[in-house]
Amino acid sequence: MLPDFRNEPLTDFSNPANRQAFAEAIDYVRANLGRQYPIVIGGEEHWPGETFDSINPARPAEVVGTFAKGTKELAEKAVQVAYDAYRSWQYTPAFERARYLLKAASEMRRRKHEFSAWMVFEVGKSWVEADADTAEAIDFLEYYARQMMRLDNASSLLAPYAPEQLDLQYIGLGVGVVIPPWNFANAIMTGMTSASIVSGNGVIMKPASTSPTIAYKLAELFYEQGLPAGVLNFLPGPGSTVGDTMVDHPLTRYIAFTGSKEIGMRIFERASKVHPGQLWLKRTVLEMGGKDAVVVDETADLESAARDIVASAFGFQGQKCSAGSRAIIVRNVYDEVAGRVVELTEKLSVGETDQDLGIYMGPVIDKNAFRDIMEYIRIGRENHTLLAGGNAIETDTNGYFIQPTVFGDVPGDAKIAQEEIFGPVLAMIPAQNFDDALNIANSTEYGLTGALFSRDRDRLERARREFHVGNLYFNRKCTGALVGVHPFGGFNMSGTDSKAGGPDYLLLFTQAKSIAERL
Repeated sequence: MLPDFRNEPLTDFSNPANRQAFAEAIDYVRANLGRQYPIVIGGEEHWPGETFDSINPARPAEVVGTFAKGTKELAEKAVQVAYDAYRSWQYTPAFERARYLLKAASEMRRRKHEFSAWMVFEVGKSWVEADADTAEAIDFLEYYARQMMRLDNASSLLAPYAPEQLDLQYIGLGVGVVIPPWNFANAIMTGMTSASIVSGNGVIMKPASTSPTIAYKLAELFYEQGLPAGVLNFLPGPGSTVGDTMVDHPLTRYIAFTGSKEIGMRIFERASKVHPGQLWLKRTVLEMGGKDAVVVDETADLESAARDIVASAFGFQGQKCSAGSRAIIVRNVYDEVAGRVVELTEKLSVGETDQDLGIYMGPVIDKNAFRDIMEYIRIGRENHTLLAGGNAIETDTNGYFIQPTVFGDVPGDAKIAQEEIFGPVLAMIPAQNFDDALNIANSTEYGLTGALFSRDRDRLERARREFHVGNLYFNRKCTGALVGVHPFGGFNMSGTDSKAGGPDYLLLFTQAKSIAERL
């Protein structure tokens, strides 16, 4: 009997044995850097000729892995292979499909530190952030396996009707294209991929170009569990060729994407077109970012608020769609909170995360991100008050390091308060009162996460109604959603509110078939 779902515990790094185990995983991954990885379609490896490198953003000269680069022809092949696999995989019993996820979860748990260590090198995560990422990936595998089993019993929810035998089945859609982000390189990728697989679809995983190694490790993990060939295909390559080909293909049934608003909108537009031979309207499951706010009123525990503002803003270098990049503080406690935020920010350590457990912030993901973030900091310097940070950090490795940066007295409509920066930049915004703070919080085009620190019950209840975000937290940070506990997804330009890690997520990857037989 399968036990009830429980979130995977985080590693206790205060235990010397755990620190040693993680350090050994770091050494193992370091010894395996620079290997070559193929495209995998239908269980067959492909090497079309061109390759690209995944690099360590802390040491850009260090290659994490070299990958075969996909082509339009291989994208077309992958869709057909996935469709052929789907035609039989869809009839595999749900409990059998779920067991593949449970087996993968067990193996990932056994190799937990190894998966985390790959992210330390490939995307610059700290040990703590990488460990939480892998724990969340395990949670997705365990949770979606159980949710598929629950859906397989959907007929029990129907009202009885004596003249007929009734059945309600949730069946796979067809070919799914999974386009994961680099920031939660294991968790979000595993979540979208495992949901697709367990729902009975044929899947093509197109990893982010900056984090293909951890994606390959997940695909390899599923292959090792004996997943039938073609159910999961691994196809890295340019979005303009590989991605567009798969999104446009008439056999593609849905696209699951997490990333920028611009690319999400592009996918949404392309997927809306019906091509010759296409028998359905494609679904899009899109998560497109946020400009999230932590609101603090004068009744709040100000020390707790300051600490969670810093944690929300600078965890994983601010490279989270849920990052609290705006702190909106009512005027009569603004100076106190801002001062404490600056004190805490200046204590944060920045460096190469593979060297030391104690490093809080690593590098930003790549040269383009570094350039874009520094441009936002330039704009902030010219228009607002710099309270902390504001500089790039030069190192012998030429890594992409940026100080955690805080700007003060930022108007709510300022560029750095409205646009997603996706880096370690926090805008401190004074508000006249709670009404003004709530209006500022709702003033962006996004609506992903938000937090309110207050002891006023009326204000908390009002925020429940009026703070328009998909994930709202009271008296805690606005990051750190747990699978099965905080279903995750946002409103407005944050995406389709797909609520990953929630009880209705698999409905997005299935379609319901109602069957009645006259007795």
